[in-house]
Amino acid sequence: MSIVQDIRSAFSRRDNALMQLILLNVLVFAGLIVLRTILTVSSASGYYPPVLRQLELSSSLPVLLRHPWTVLTYAFTHEGFFHILFNLLNLYWFGQLVREYLGDRRLVSIYVLGALAGAAIFLLSYNLIPAFQPAVGSPMIGASAAVTAIIVAGATLLPDFTFMLILIGPVKIKWIAAVVVLISLAGVNGGNPGGEIAHLGGALLGFVFIKQLQAGRDLGRPIQAVGNWVSNLFSRRPAMRVSTTRRAEPVAAASSGSGKKPAVANQPLQDEIDTILDKISRSGYESLSKEEKQKLFRASQQ
Repeated sequence: MSIVQDIRSAFSRRDNALMQLILLNVLVFAGLIVLRTILTVSSASGYYPPVLRQLELSSSLPVLLRHPWTVLTYAFTHEGFFHILFNLLNLYWFGQLVREYLGDRRLVSIYVLGALAGAAIFLLSYNLIPAFQPAVGSPMIGASAAVTAIIVAGATLLPDFTFMLILIGPVKIKWIAAVVVLISLAGVNGGNPGGEIAHLGGALLGFVFIKQLQAGRDLGRPIQAVGNWVSNLFSRRPAMRVSTTRRAEPVAAASSGSGKKPAVANQPLQDEIDTILDKISRSGYESLSKEEKQKLFRASQQ
């Protein structure tokens, strides 16, 4: 199977959101490397900055108005090897955790909303805080804000979940998230204040997303609706068939004394999922019974 077929296969699966996010970042990174190399050897390197401006997020509002899509594309754009390496490693480690408990759609929602929150904080800071206004026009690229949202979301959902870190040993995710936020706060005084502020925006989004989800409100529904619309737009729909015969449906399956629609078999109710998530937050995933784990898994596939 060729590389192109492998990529198409990865994007055709609905249960592969984490690898799709990673692959999008890698494809953009590789594409920019190839383009920059071609322009350099052809003595046309001056064309590269205008191309990059189509992807990077500028802190200048007039530039943003001409490139509104950059509030999202910046979160899939990297230039430095170590920049993309550390972002994608964190996305893979912490994204697996979030995906396991909340499913693919909510993982994508946190990534996208984290990127948008980071962009909003970045723009507001450079245009409203006097200390940053001399640097208005500075661009930002990288998935750090979106990845930070996923890290903090995981820590908010499962604060006592433990990672084994090389040379350190077992560390609870809540302490990892706290260090990430602290480093971002310290970095505001450094050479990349805009990027560090964007990290804080992503962190805030990750925390709020989980708290709202535990309260029964899914902030990712608009993102999921757009994703479903795009998926339906590009998917081939089978031709409709008209049948003149119809099998009689049993009426006795529904209770005549209730006006509610019958529930789909084996589909867990939202109240049950909220209760399970609360239990995970208090006692960890291992405290769940086998039945509760199965309910959580079924809910993540919806």
